[in-house]
Amino acid sequence: MSYRLGVDVGGTFTDLIVIDEETGRAVRDKVPSTPHDPSEAVITGARQLCEKAGISAADLSLFLHGTTVATNALLERKGERVLLLVNRGFADLLRIGNQARPRLFDLDVRLPELLHERAVEIGGRVAVDGTELEALDEAGARDALRAAYQEGLRAVAILMMHAWAYPAHEERLGAIAREVGFTQISLSHRASPLPRIVPRGDTTVVDAYLSPILRRYVDQVAGELPGVRLYFMQSSGGLTEAGHFQGKDAILSGP
Repeated sequence: MSYRLGVDVGGTFTDLIVIDEETGRAVRDKVPSTPHDPSEAVITGARQLCEKAGISAADLSLFLHGTTVATNALLERKGERVLLLVNRGFADLLRIGNQARPRLFDLDVRLPELLHERAVEIGGRVAVDGTELEALDEAGARDALRAAYQEGLRAVAILMMHAWAYPAHEERLGAIAREVGFTQISLSHRASPLPRIVPRGDTTVVDAYLSPILRRYVDQVAGELPGVRLYFMQSSGGLTEAGHFQGKDAILSGP
């Protein structure tokens, strides 16, 4: 026999349901959430529900999980410290944004807090047709990455002009970041392979900011349920295998 376990973590309670895939029989349970460590309620609830249903973790064929871990980290500004690498002259790009003015007549305009701790400009530029206008300043990039690493930063978002179509500069910067020791490297052409550098940059920074938080959470849950196929709900409503769950796709996982 095989069973599916579904978990949704709320602010007050964590709800769980296990379904027998052969008969459709469902058993439900609810445990208090543990905001200091959401995985604690998930693991405790899963074990308690399996006992209630008369099964073991080995009987679980799928573990489907919706989580607000990324949402909470974003709202509370408790993500990872992020370094942004961007083309020379574009350090303030994400602060300037796209000039949208949703509240045009406000006299006291308050800009949202930036997620990246600092932005470093890197020499190197590719034209819209892929022509290299300026060679990548690898030495300058390595110095900037080393300086940030020494200050404790471990996440980097890399954003270069036209990289969605011509990613060679981003790929090289990512390789240098790995050599320096960065553990979270978000490249814009992978995070959001689309034109328009501002939204692509926003998505890339969010990915670098939230992915390390998610990775630690996923590892905690997976480590307590070895052998169970663990899937997480994405912002799109679809499911993804735990190892592919990324910050950019997790903001609306719970909601």
